[in-house]
Amino acid sequence: MSYAIEGKRVLVTGASTGIGAALAEGFAARGAVVGICARRAALLADVLDRVQKHSPESRAWTVDLSDLDTVEAFARRADAEMGGVDVLVNNAGAPKRRKVTDLTPAVVESIMALNYFSPVRLTLALLPGLIERRGRIVNISSIAARLGPPGEAAYAATKAALTAWSESAAVDLADTGVKVHVVAPAVIDTDLFHLPDNDPAMTEGVDALPTDAMVAPVLAQLESGAFETYVPESFRDIVVGKFQNPEAFMEGTIAYARSHRS
Repeated sequence: MSYAIEGKRVLVTGASTGIGAALAEGFAARGAVVGICARRAALLADVLDRVQKHSPESRAWTVDLSDLDTVEAFARRADAEMGGVDVLVNNAGAPKRRKVTDLTPAVVESIMALNYFSPVRLTLALLPGLIERRGRIVNISSIAARLGPPGEAAYAATKAALTAWSESAAVDLADTGVKVHVVAPAVIDTDLFHLPDNDPAMTEGVDALPTDAMVAPVLAQLESGAFETYVPESFRDIVVGKFQNPEAFMEGTIAYARSHRS
C-alpha cells in the first residue's frame, strides 16, 4: 500500500542543518506540514523560513534532545501543537570519531544518550498517537551501524543500537498499522565530518553526496514501506559482502586503518 507524504504532519529532529534540514524542506515542498527541532535557534529559524514558504503551517521548537529528562515533555508539546504526528523522523545526532584507546565512559555515554536513548524516548512518548494514526517512524541510522568504521566505536555502537531497536520495533508494531524505517546514509556532505573534538574522517575515495540526495530515497521508502534504505544504494552490496565473509572484511578494514596511521 502506497503512502503519500502530502497532507501528513511530520516531526523532524536535528533539523537546523544537514540531513534534517534537507528532509524538512523536501517534505514541505511535497505538501506536508513539518515540525522541526534542534538546539541552534538561529539556524533553525532559517530552515523554518524556507520550510514555511512551501508549508505555512509548519513550526519549530528549540530543544536539546540530549537532555533526556525533557524529551517526553517536548513530545507532548509537539504532538499537541501539530495536531498529532503522522511521521516521526529521528534524525538528531552527533559524531564521535575517536579510537577506543582514547575514549572515556563519559564520552561513550553522552553520545549514546543523544543518538540512541533520545530517539527511543521520543518514539515511546509519541507511540500511542502514531498507532492511532497508523503512522511512520523513520530512524536515521548510518552505514557505520553495519560496517563499524575504524575510530568510530562509540558512534557506530549508537547507530547499531538504533538499527537493532528498529528491527525489533518493526516486528512488534507490524499489526498496528505503524511502519518503522531505517535509513543508512554513507558519506553525506554535512558538518558532522568537520566538527571539532573529532578525529579526521577516513573517507578518502568516497564522494560525499549533497544533503538533498537524501530526500528522494526517504520519500520512496515511505511510499513503498521498505524497512531499510542505503544512501547511496550501492552500499547495500558492501554490507552484504561483509556478512558473507566477515573475516575478510575485518582484515581489509584493519589494513585500511593501519595504512592511515602511518
